[in-house]
Amino acid sequence: MSWTDERVEVLKKMWGEGQSASVIAKELGGVTRNAVIGKVHRLGLSNRVTSTTAKPAAKEKAKTQAKAKPAAPTTPAAPPITATATPTTTKTITTSTTTT
Repeated sequence: MSWTDERVEVLKKMWGEGQSASVIAKELGGVTRNAVIGKVHRLGLSNRVTSTTAKPAAKEKAKTQAKAKPAAPTTPAAPPITATATPTTTKTITTSTTTT
């Protein structure tokens, strides 16, 4: 397959419209996605045209979805463990001594 002027024009048109390299390769036939990417690079074509409204809309959609999801239930934190002293018993030992 060779890059004819007609095929290059189709490539430029579709690339400018924002079509993916895979879609362009299928439309042209006989070329791979990588061949399209290589030709775009060699032609020095700029990055695709992006819609300025697409990105803010996507961000807004993400915000809306984040707000719509209920927060995960949180479990209350366990009370802190404190050391307590256990009562001790004391024994009193008395001794008696007898003298004789």
